[in-house]
Amino acid sequence: MLGGTNLPRVGGYNQAVVLDAIRTRGPVSRVELAALTGLTNQTVSNVVRKLLDAGLVTETGYAPSSGGKRRTLLAARPEGAYALGVHLDPDAAVIVLVDLAGEAITSRRLRLTVPSEPTDVVRRVARAALRLVERSAVDPARLLGLGIAAPGPIDGSTGTVISPPNLPGWDRVPLLEMFAEATGMPVALDNDATAAAIGERWIGGEARAGSFLFLYLGTGIGAGIVLNNTVLHGDSGNAAEFGHMAVEPGDRVCHCGGISCLGPYCSPTAIIDDLVRRHGRAAADRIGLALDPRSLHGDWKLLRRAGRTGDPAACDVVRHAARRIGQAARGAVSLLDVSRVVLGGEGLRGIEHIVREEVDAAVNSTSVARAIRPIAVEQSVMGDTVGAVGAASLVLHGNYTPGWRMLTDPSG
Repeated sequence: MLGGTNLPRVGGYNQAVVLDAIRTRGPVSRVELAALTGLTNQTVSNVVRKLLDAGLVTETGYAPSSGGKRRTLLAARPEGAYALGVHLDPDAAVIVLVDLAGEAITSRRLRLTVPSEPTDVVRRVARAALRLVERSAVDPARLLGLGIAAPGPIDGSTGTVISPPNLPGWDRVPLLEMFAEATGMPVALDNDATAAAIGERWIGGEARAGSFLFLYLGTGIGAGIVLNNTVLHGDSGNAAEFGHMAVEPGDRVCHCGGISCLGPYCSPTAIIDDLVRRHGRAAADRIGLALDPRSLHGDWKLLRRAGRTGDPAACDVVRHAARRIGQAARGAVSLLDVSRVVLGGEGLRGIEHIVREEVDAAVNSTSVARAIRPIAVEQSVMGDTVGAVGAASLVLHGNYTPGWRMLTDPSG
């Protein structure tokens, strides 16, 4: 757990430290909170009183008696705060409304045309998000803001999306500013893989405390890094561009100009192409693939379904791609020294078992991993709406996670 400070000027930081401890370890007593955070008993009592008054935590009962007075247990109050999350993908926007625990209260999938015009997308998505709130029973005063998970690369300093490969025509789109103007609420923006990692840390509690590498498979492949409970963004906000990890030499040119990047071999388009190349058109027809760029979403869904039911051709090409993902993951795990790899993203649905097997085999094959500790390879706790829930978690994380920003902000 992060340690607190007893200086009066950083009361907001202490509140975040205590709330984070309650969320991660709860139900927990005030005495336990003092030990977890390094704060004095008096400071913990003062902070807990403020969190109770704010409706962010609640008293849930009593710990078993050990001979003295029974200790009151505290837990986070899910209805204490809410956030909207939007995951932008080339063919759809997924919108969710989540509570403080990260549970989705309601959601909607909004179909988009490809290619999409940014102004029209923002207008439609903002309108749908606001309607989602209106139709819910959520107290508007407890709605903190809107989080956006978008394909990278992004300019983190300005909230601008810069020429994402799967969104043609989105050259330099100031999404942060556009959504703030369209909704009238605070907005946070991050790339989809990093947002997913933040969501995993927020929702996963103690099971996701510490460090992990989050591998995200959607229209493309990306990653998010959490080291010692801190999300790494990099200098420009584009850390963990996993799709550009170098794998065995090949002949497919990445949009960045490289020929050994992982992305061109592991995207849904690439895996579908591999199916035809390795097993012929007959295998595609058997699975029911249209093999039309306009049908990519449907074809990928069918291929994943075939992989889940054991179709040999589908399993072969998915495993072939998963082996490359494992190769890249092994390098990343060795570099970062994390003990956990988390797999998530809508693109994994139905083929998680294959990808997990190959990644597990790769990251646990080195002598260092075997000698010190095995690397856990686990599925995301967020389910199918990982991108949108991760986006909403950007808002919760930004408001309630202890960090240096809170220490230097005089508003606390």
